[in-house]
Amino acid sequence: MRNIVFGILIVFVALLSCKSDDESLQRVDQVLNIFMKNSSNQDLLNSKKAGSYTSFSVNDVFGTRNVSPVSVSLRMTQDSLFYMEYIAGAKRRRLDSVSPDNPGTGTSYYSRLALALTTNVNNVANVTNDTVEIQYRMSPTLFQVSKVLYNKKEVFSKDAGQATSINTITITK
Repeated sequence: MRNIVFGILIVFVALLSCKSDDESLQRVDQVLNIFMKNSSNQDLLNSKKAGSYTSFSVNDVFGTRNVSPVSVSLRMTQDSLFYMEYIAGAKRRRLDSVSPDNPGTGTSYYSRLALALTTNVNNVANVTNDTVEIQYRMSPTLFQVSKVLYNKKEVFSKDAGQATSINTITITK
């Protein structure tokens, strides 16, 4: 009889330990879709159009080596617009979490990417070097992009209360 009670107690404890707690999961929001256009609204990532970039490369500024490439895919929308899709890969550094810009939002981090954009002018490669800084906000329940700076100018920001989604950024050059 003692063995039966002990067996039932073990099964009961095992069932309690399998309880799911959805509140303990952290939502992650870090995908960036970066579109580039010029002042006349031309897609600068479509290499087949004159004046557009023929190639690009992305390097992690905080990487462990001088050349620390970051995987950024070139994708296309249904409307035939090209964009760079950054999911993750660059190292993050801690930002001041008690700054007046982010009071009480938890810990903040940032990544910095060096972007080399190549155009061909009269069969000569011309490289433009730009920087993208991605700032993240982290709390026990959320890790999300909070701000994106392109060449030190803010091009995207998101409040802590906004929904988790793919972050779309359009840069006009």
